[in-house]
Amino acid sequence: MRPSTVPATAAPQPRRWPAPPFITASVALHAAAGGTALAVPGAWPWALAAVAANQAAITAAGLLPRAALLGPNVTRLPAAAARGALALTIDDGPDPEVTPRVLEALAALDVRATFFCVAERAATHPRLVREIVALGHSVQNHSHGHRHHFALLGPQGMRDEVARAQGVLGDLTGTAPHAFRAPAGLRNPFLDPALHALGLHLVSWTRRGYDTREADPAKVLARLARGLAAGDILLLHDGHARRTARGMPVLLEVLPPLVQQARAAGLRFETLREALPPRDTSAGAMAR
Repeated sequence: MRPSTVPATAAPQPRRWPAPPFITASVALHAAAGGTALAVPGAWPWALAAVAANQAAITAAGLLPRAALLGPNVTRLPAAAARGALALTIDDGPDPEVTPRVLEALAALDVRATFFCVAERAATHPRLVREIVALGHSVQNHSHGHRHHFALLGPQGMRDEVARAQGVLGDLTGTAPHAFRAPAGLRNPFLDPALHALGLHLVSWTRRGYDTREADPAKVLARLARGLAAGDILLLHDGHARRTARGMPVLLEVLPPLVQQARAAGLRFETLREALPPRDTSAGAMAR
């Protein structure tokens, strides 16, 4: 008698990248403009103007960190909002001087945060990255090198930069990131296809303190705390941290009163690992 067999359940297959409507419309406009210029020679100035205007719109969308025209962009956390929670995110580290002090401050405040780490720096300070995770914080992807020209990368360069960081951070922490934040929030149409392929959310913020250029903690705090609400994503920096007149990294003076105000409003803090489910890129996702 042949042993009975149970058919294996097929693993979900990744679906093709669903182009955002704005990108689909842009492709159609370019095609229509090219066809019109060929069919009606006198119409080429109008076709060229339409293409130029569309290119300007694409550029503007990439320069606006909270825009969603180029693909999904998480700026609030609905699930966390339902629980009365918000997320504190800290960018550009790890920094060997500032990050340990931030970890001490967070421990004293009993707050867990999300660190968007630059993989190149993380590889230089692996013990510090592992300490971040050991203390209950989340490590997410902030590119490999935080290049100033990140938003100018082509399709392959964009994929390589994000995937390389994903590998480094996953190896260091034991858990692959599920969220990505673009350097300075700047991007281009090639980013979302790369994030889709890697199962990564693009996460921006609800409000930021501009603590890389503002040395007055009161002004940074005011920007973050004004209208503070459940579901917010707050942005501070341990890397490139601006110093106060006393030489203190600004975020270290901002954290205690910020946490105090949040708790006075009945809010609590969650990491993005808790507040944001993985991005679903399976073939069946569109049907759900």
